[in-house]
Amino acid sequence: MGSLRRLCGVSMMGVLLVVSKEALAFLPNFELVSLLVILFTLSFGGRMGLGAVGVFLGAEGLLYGFGPWWIMYLYVWPLLWALALLFRRMKRRWQWALLSGLFGLAFGSLCALSYLPVGGLKMAFAWMVSGLPFDAAHGAGNFLLMLALYAPLRRALDYLARHMGQDEGKHETAKL
Repeated sequence: MGSLRRLCGVSMMGVLLVVSKEALAFLPNFELVSLLVILFTLSFGGRMGLGAVGVFLGAEGLLYGFGPWWIMYLYVWPLLWALALLFRRMKRRWQWALLSGLFGLAFGSLCALSYLPVGGLKMAFAWMVSGLPFDAAHGAGNFLLMLALYAPLRRALDYLARHMGQDEGKHETAKL
């Protein structure tokens, strides 16, 4: 795939991550970003998946400011990208739903790590405990969204990747 086409594709995927997050912002911890980061990585490959995450991170910082919450995003979303890349050979949608659900459940705890240098272990622990209900909702939402949308979106994105001439992201299509 040509460089310009790849750049445009990465930009559009990153913007889609932002738009999907904003569209569901009225629902606490119910988001499509996890689903899309995983699917972009599986369908378009590691470089384009990470590029989309980078566009998302930059756009979120520009929209909301580069505060402490943004520091969390700098390691949390690339971690999900890395997990998708690591487990890209998984075949079943329930496996991806489980991974996405566990990521949502762990999201608050992962974010709490950024508070260790500021407030120490007590502050990080307080952050984790106070966020448990939201993390439970986040995990359940991620699980259900992945279970419901994995198959149709994976087919559509794989089709798009093939017709865009994307070579990097060619992986055996998972069993749906």
